[in-house]
Amino acid sequence: MIDSIPALPCWLNGELATVREARVSVLDRGFLFGDGIYEVVPVYGGRPFRFDEHMARLERSLAEVRIPNPMDRDGWRAVIDRLVAAYADSVGQPVAALNQQVYLQVTRGVAVRDHAMPAGIEPTVFAMTNRMTQPTERDRAEGVACVTADDFRWKKAHIKSVSLLGSVLARQISADVGANETVMFRDGWLSEGAAANVWVVKDGAVAGPPRDNLVLEGIRYGLMAQLCAEAGIPFALRPIARDEVLAADELLLSNASKEVLPVTRLDGQPVGNGRPGPIYERLYAGYQRAKQSA
Repeated sequence: MIDSIPALPCWLNGELATVREARVSVLDRGFLFGDGIYEVVPVYGGRPFRFDEHMARLERSLAEVRIPNPMDRDGWRAVIDRLVAAYADSVGQPVAALNQQVYLQVTRGVAVRDHAMPAGIEPTVFAMTNRMTQPTERDRAEGVACVTADDFRWKKAHIKSVSLLGSVLARQISADVGANETVMFRDGWLSEGAAANVWVVKDGAVAGPPRDNLVLEGIRYGLMAQLCAEAGIPFALRPIARDEVLAADELLLSNASKEVLPVTRLDGQPVGNGRPGPIYERLYAGYQRAKQSA
């Protein structure tokens, strides 16, 4: 099975290797407990997009779970730059011709198995990169289908934890029916998708769930506010009831690879007129301009 995995470049505890070669201890707490934090940084033509915002979220998540940050921002940037260059070399293309996603992970480290946090151990630092997989032209032209489900995950969704079993189970709900994402609700209120933030458009205004412990504050939270301001689109973060989602004129997903993506069917029913709408078009165009200035 390992031979079927591409020999992508990775970084493990200060050493450049490939994902085929890299090894971690079976006593690593990331393996045993999911005791770690991760971040995914999109890189367009060699330029990390919203790098400082990604680093700020990484710092917040590490602080929440009391793992010391093993590097400052210059150190993380150096790792990203080295991996991006290594991947370009491995595929024989210039860095400027590639869009990549760099995955960063910090676990608490290696220790004898015990639920309590051990003192004095070194965090395990892992990073890897790959070509960015983005929505197809058809997805953008026609929109994608989603399904709804109850949000059964833990109540610290604001931490970008490697403990993703809840999100795996949620995403599989949509994968089983060929849908793009699972839109989740807690007690009748919109939270987020399994791996994306969700935005509701009604009467020309964009709304998203508030920043709290029940939603991962995607890097696009700040970006969506910025894009809406630039386009003169009203924007608000507030509780959003399920009925409001079902009655939306447009429904949007956002994350690092989707950027902004229109949802045109939800639970088998059309969203709005069943086509990508004008707010999506304006926000997507603004997103592309923002990438050029990264």
